[in-house]
Amino acid sequence: MDTQVDFIRTSPGRRRPRRVVMAFTAVAVVAALGVGGTYAAGIGPFADDGPDPKAEAQARAFLADWSAGRLPDAAARTTSPGRARQVLGSFTSGLDIEKPGFTAKAPKENDDGTVTVPFTARMPITGLGTWTYTSALPLREQKDGDWKVDWRLSLVHPRLSDTEKFRLEREESEPVEATDRDGETLSGETHPSLGPVLAQLAARSGGGPRGAVLLVDRTTGDTVRTEAAFGKKPAVTSERPLRTTLDARWQSAAERALAEAGGKNAALVALRIDNGEILAVANSPAAGFNRAVSGTYAPGSTWKIVTSSALLLKGAVAPDEVVDCPKYLTVGKKWQNVETSEHPGATFRKDFTESCNTAFISLRGKLGDGELGNVAKKYFGVGQTWHVGVPSYDGSVPAPRDETEKAASMIGQGRIQANPLIMASVTATAVSGTFHQPSLVPGTKDTTATTALPRSVVSQLRTLLRATVTDGTASILADLPGEIGGKTGTAEVSDAQDNNGWMVAHRGDVAVACVVEEGVTGSGSAGPVLHSLLSAVPES
Repeated sequence: MDTQVDFIRTSPGRRRPRRVVMAFTAVAVVAALGVGGTYAAGIGPFADDGPDPKAEAQARAFLADWSAGRLPDAAARTTSPGRARQVLGSFTSGLDIEKPGFTAKAPKENDDGTVTVPFTARMPITGLGTWTYTSALPLREQKDGDWKVDWRLSLVHPRLSDTEKFRLEREESEPVEATDRDGETLSGETHPSLGPVLAQLAARSGGGPRGAVLLVDRTTGDTVRTEAAFGKKPAVTSERPLRTTLDARWQSAAERALAEAGGKNAALVALRIDNGEILAVANSPAAGFNRAVSGTYAPGSTWKIVTSSALLLKGAVAPDEVVDCPKYLTVGKKWQNVETSEHPGATFRKDFTESCNTAFISLRGKLGDGELGNVAKKYFGVGQTWHVGVPSYDGSVPAPRDETEKAASMIGQGRIQANPLIMASVTATAVSGTFHQPSLVPGTKDTTATTALPRSVVSQLRTLLRATVTDGTASILADLPGEIGGKTGTAEVSDAQDNNGWMVAHRGDVAVACVVEEGVTGSGSAGPVLHSLLSAVPES
């Protein structure tokens, strides 16, 4: 085998003057990753001195390119483009990594003038699980004043070297048998999106796929250590199928509905409002990364449900209060509404139904810096540890570091991260008042602790969501029967990518959420998906 391949698979400068730093949101990278977030969101000054912001921007751009599969672009940002491209390619393909995800941390300036940007890597390995580790990007200023990632093997993974590399080994296992809530058989053949999900459920119960990422000696091939292990041999073999909370009707409708995404990466979740039981979880493409449950995205304006809750809880605004919606508003950067719309003299109700960014940002002074995160955690369970039944990402709402980031958080941007599971749950909590931990299998443990929303706030939220369907941006659902409420969202990703499109909705005892990567707008991309879903399954 070519000794230049870093990963193989088997089966069975000078010091710069200090200056004010313009920070680029750490979430940027998470977004591009996988999953979609906000890259280079234009976060304003947060320190009096520090590393050159160009170095941090280059690091984040490198990680964004790597996560999005733009390996030639990522490699071009290094001091050794040819070698970098070869190693990054062999890493992702040789270890069956589907879409890397990264979270960058604050940059550090070293005594020699170089800059280091630490990061956490999440590497989803097809059919097995996610390998998580930490590493760091070294950056060096070039003679022309630009910054480059100072290429070395260890930045990919700290243990990758000229003498050691990684190998992926898989162990064959029997396919899992599962049923829906009514006993109907479920399989990856009849419901393609469930293939990876059922494998994760099987691993939870001691069955399903097994494998490991091994660190091996380049010369001898001997195993040095096991870096990550996935799955375990069942202690007792059970002939009974695994019972889930899924509903075959909803699951089938969800998978068909994702065809409306036009081939773009997309995901949706449907769950019961009264107990959090998941009725459907679907991804496009169906095989591979479970972005519906484990993805990390900026939720965009669907997050205004939580922002509105925080404002209403403390009486900081009333639905009929006038909160002007100008075309632009400058807070560290120039903010605008979708298609630069404006609504002079609008009420807060109008701001919500038309998803006015500038109005919501203008209310940022009504909330304390950590208040939005506290409300999300206390009432909606976001950021607490969920036990869904499969690996899940449970959200992040960090306190803003400056006014610009606070502005971003008001509209679901900046460093706020969620996914369709979280936003379906947020919608369910908003219209019922009570958080129920989502679950895919009966009897999962629940370690969350939340407080019920006041009934007055729930009533106001339901009214706002309903008005968004009858008179606002979610009007694509207005022709469907039932008292449907909804909210659209458009989330920035990067200058090189179109916005992600979001929509959440509720009808009867079901809440749903959908994201379409690079869908441009929520109503235009996620809207048709949810219309198809709700049309296919009658209200119960």
